[in-house]
Amino acid sequence: MIIARISLHHSAVQKEIMASTSTQFATSRRMGIYDPLHHISMWDDTFGCDVSPNMGPSTISQVDTRLAKTEYTSQESIGPSSDNQAAKNMSDKLQRRLAQNREAARKSRLRKKAYVQQLETGRLKLAQLEQELERARQQRVYGGLFNTSNGLLSGNVNSGIAAFEMGYEMWVAEQQKKDSELKDMLQTHVSELELRIFVDSSLNHYYELFQMKANAAKSDVFYLMHGLWRTPVERFFQWLGGPRPSELLYVLMPQLEPLTNAQIVSVSTLRHSCKQAEDALTLGMEKLQQTLAQGITIDITGAGSYNVQMTCAMERLEGIENFLNQADHLRQQVLQQMSRILTTHQAARGLIALGEYFQRLRALNSLWSARFREPTR
Repeated sequence: MIIARISLHHSAVQKEIMASTSTQFATSRRMGIYDPLHHISMWDDTFGCDVSPNMGPSTISQVDTRLAKTEYTSQESIGPSSDNQAAKNMSDKLQRRLAQNREAARKSRLRKKAYVQQLETGRLKLAQLEQELERARQQRVYGGLFNTSNGLLSGNVNSGIAAFEMGYEMWVAEQQKKDSELKDMLQTHVSELELRIFVDSSLNHYYELFQMKANAAKSDVFYLMHGLWRTPVERFFQWLGGPRPSELLYVLMPQLEPLTNAQIVSVSTLRHSCKQAEDALTLGMEKLQQTLAQGITIDITGAGSYNVQMTCAMERLEGIENFLNQADHLRQQVLQQMSRILTTHQAARGLIALGEYFQRLRALNSLWSARFREPTR
């Protein structure tokens, strides 16, 4: 009996303790106190695992491992993806900036090239206008020779000389064009054959000028002999209707370097021969002047005949045209010999330098003429 009562009392106490415990758990949930059993059930729903209040240490370890893996995977998927996106955006921005810089640089180069070409064109036009102005002055002087009041000369302008002046103006423009083409050919590195074609074309252009002068000399040899179609600065270097070929070789030699030893010897020999031919023509002209002067000398004894003297003098004057043609023939021979001595690229450089030399003489004359037109201060 005593044992039965003790047992009943023990059961009643155990039920009271369990009821009290459940009430405390319910109260704690309502008050927001941490409930480990409640969070364990949430993990069960989240990770799909069987979590019970009676789970052991191994089970808890598995849950912690899964939680750690989930957090790591989440961070890994978010972190590198955002970094890659930022790097991609920065790379695209850098590429756009580089493309904009390249386009700006290209446009700047084009503007600079156009500006340089415009300046060059303006310079050529200015030189051409100055040359035309100089020709107009010369034509007025030349025309005045035919409009003298003494009646000895005709009032009509020589058509042969007028045609030569028009042809020479076109020749200069074409020569500048050919020099520009040769410069472009050297810069673009064309084939040897194609460059040789342009070199020969430029040489033939000079030969055409010599033929034009020969035709004009039949109309007025003194006009050609003294180079009245050229500017005063060009006439300063005048010799028998043009420059001395030996002097041109001396001026152009530095532009042709480097030369081989064989080329140096050949050019030196050519210049020496050219100088000898120039001296021979100069002596011939001096002899012709002396003969003319003696032929028209007044004979105070009256033994001579005026008509005979003038006839002989006219025959001798025809020799001036021959000297002029020989001088141009010497210039042509020098050009031909130099084209054989030099390589194609050297010949092209030489022709460009020759054309630039004449162009600068004309430009120098324009500057010299403008000097006297400046207002005094």
